[in-house]
Amino acid sequence: MSKVFLRIRRRRALQGAAVGVVALGLLVWWLLPLGDEPPSGTITFSTGTPHGVYQQYGTLLRTEFDKDMPGLKVRLLTSDGSQENVARVATGRADFTIAAADAVETYELNHGPGATRLRGVARLYDDYMQLVVPRDSRIGSVADLRGKRVAIGPPQSGVRLIAERVLKAAGIDPKKDIRSMGDGIDTGPDRLQQGAIDAFFWSGGLPTDGLKQLAAKFTFRFVPIEADLVAKLHAEGDATRYYRATDMPESAYPTIQNGSAVPTIAVSNLLMTRQDTDPRLTEWVTRTVIKSRDGIGAHVHSAQLVDVRTAIYTDPLVLHEGARRYYRSVKP
Repeated sequence: MSKVFLRIRRRRALQGAAVGVVALGLLVWWLLPLGDEPPSGTITFSTGTPHGVYQQYGTLLRTEFDKDMPGLKVRLLTSDGSQENVARVATGRADFTIAAADAVETYELNHGPGATRLRGVARLYDDYMQLVVPRDSRIGSVADLRGKRVAIGPPQSGVRLIAERVLKAAGIDPKKDIRSMGDGIDTGPDRLQQGAIDAFFWSGGLPTDGLKQLAAKFTFRFVPIEADLVAKLHAEGDATRYYRATDMPESAYPTIQNGSAVPTIAVSNLLMTRQDTDPRLTEWVTRTVIKSRDGIGAHVHSAQLVDVRTAIYTDPLVLHEGARRYYRSVKP
């Protein structure tokens, strides 16, 4: 073997080793925390109702925060849902939360206290509107809810915001044409099984534990929310622009859907905070949210949809400076 050939082989081996070192360095950089010392102190995270995705996601996220920022105490607060979550962060009663984009826009349009201070951290996953009735119910459309006992969600929930809009688009006055109930995913499934209500609305990630548990003991079905209702909602403008017509995939609740997709409405969820939240803390929070996607996604299916490429689109909220720093650091 010639000396020239041996030199070429050694050069290529050194180049390969250098590439390996760089790749290892990038992997270590991705896994290690930002800065010298992780943030510490106490923050409040407003979640959602028991058996809902917000609550489950928030609980798992707290575990991930504890791994990356062991000196940070995370206090979880249950809530009615999106509307209450937005108000809590805007007024300083919580530091971080998850809320649907339409609820954020509605709060801003209504000039809620502190609305101008709201900032985005990450776009997470979509909520799907799910209208649930017993399998043998004669209700086949939203219009068929007239005169029925219908749970439209707690007063400050995101589901109530959408449910009332969907009902009005179908020509139903939620205050006059139905017997509206305030049940959410924590009580609605049991009351449907008991025959105390005829139907209930739920807006959440797929699948939602509360409905998975109901499917194991009670046969129900989903009422379609057709695209023409979504078109009517879009015609109203403002916050309804965040709704999109879609199909709930047949894989969401296989034993209930039996291979059939269900027409419905989806709306994106945002992780949010306030303008005055420490940028360094928000940068660490953002990193943990993106980094923990697969781990949390193993337990909360919808979390698998969190993606660094789409997380920056937090419309109608401007990105918080700390979140912006993180996304710049990982920009390809």
